[in-house]
Amino acid sequence: MRFRPCIDIHNGQVKQIVGGSLTDCGDRAEENFASAYTADYYADLYKKDGLTGGHVILLNPPSSEYYKRTREQAFRALQAYPGGLQAGGGVTAENAGEYLEKGASHVIVTSYVFQNGQIHWEHMKRLCQEAGKEHVVLDLSCRRKEDAYYIVTDRWQQFTDIALSRGLLEELSQYCDEFLVHGVDVEGKASGIDETLAKILGSYAGNPKAAPVTYAGGIGSYEDIGHFQRLTGGNIDLTVGSALDLFGGQLSYDKVKAICCSVGVH
Repeated sequence: MRFRPCIDIHNGQVKQIVGGSLTDCGDRAEENFASAYTADYYADLYKKDGLTGGHVILLNPPSSEYYKRTREQAFRALQAYPGGLQAGGGVTAENAGEYLEKGASHVIVTSYVFQNGQIHWEHMKRLCQEAGKEHVVLDLSCRRKEDAYYIVTDRWQQFTDIALSRGLLEELSQYCDEFLVHGVDVEGKASGIDETLAKILGSYAGNPKAAPVTYAGGIGSYEDIGHFQRLTGGNIDLTVGSALDLFGGQLSYDKVKAICCSVGVH
């Protein structure tokens, strides 16, 4: 289990938002924090601290008037820490190479692969051909509906018909190097982790042949980190965003790193 840092970019600015509030209409989102620093500031910090595998997420669609500014910020982060960060948000087989050339270790993909509620297998295969399986992270961020968790696309706004399960993770691991899973219902709320989702992910990650999994969503206290470690057996990496003092929260970035080290995180 490792601590994976994050850099979320919305409307050309590093932010932390409430995940379920994001909408393409008017490029609106409920903000927890908007930074005065550019994305490369955070990339430099993570590089100095030796934190690898962090996520740079573009939260605007290509159709947005802010997309160019958001992408420029993402490129600044990738170039500041080549090989240390992953990039996601609007990634396709056509543009994946551009992010890798700018310094991303991996590209993070959802909507290109999950379309019209289903898995687009031809896109999946094409992505692997263009980027290389070893450079692909599948984002299986999900929301609860009835008694299951369904993958959501288009910046977490659209439900697919695909329910998250251990079997699905095992099947999709043939096409990627890692998984990233946001618990969207708790994302940005710092109100505690989604325990049921964490258990599903933990049951898969306990397999020695499992692809690495990173969970994001709801961590709001130092106790939450220990609780997450116990629920998942220490087999899943974690991200802390809105709760960190880096992003206006109450948790010390340095103390989170120290706690994570004590339970085997980076």
